[in-house]
Amino acid sequence: MAAVLADPELYTFTGGVPATPESLRSRYARLVAGSPDPAVLWCNWVLRLRGAAADDGGGLLVGTVQATVTVPTAEVAWVVGTRRQGRGFAREAARELVRRLGEEPGVRTAVAHVHPDHRASAAVAAAAGLSPTGILHEGEVRWQRAVGPQDVPTARPAPDHRPGHPAPDHRI
Repeated sequence: MAAVLADPELYTFTGGVPATPESLRSRYARLVAGSPDPAVLWCNWVLRLRGAAADDGGGLLVGTVQATVTVPTAEVAWVVGTRRQGRGFAREAARELVRRLGEEPGVRTAVAHVHPDHRASAAVAAAAGLSPTGILHEGEVRWQRAVGPQDVPTARPAPDHRPGHPAPDHRI
């Protein structure tokens, strides 16, 4: 993954610099261990070309998708290496991630934070069904959508008629 994430251009909107292979290895070990907070679930996937078993150094890895779940909200993010951008990988992965989150118990909202000038990432968020809210968080626009079963109030049956109005005619 270090090679996939090595292009400094990837960090234009998010800030930071490419990680060294050692620091990525360390970060991934922490992610695999899971959140120290039992109320938080970390979900992380590496994206690879369909049918590819592992990266053989030929560039089979594409990027990552991730979610941090704190019920009822799942914060999602994605990154695709510059070599593979513009081919629909992030769109496909983000859609699948949001779909899967909708199956997680208690998750009701998927949220992403997108830099206002990052049109490609905004397009990915929209493709995953998220909509911009107009809320800014640390300079990024909050996008969100409802996922999973929603609590819908039970509708009461409509009365046959309201006082002062004629009763409805139910004949066909």
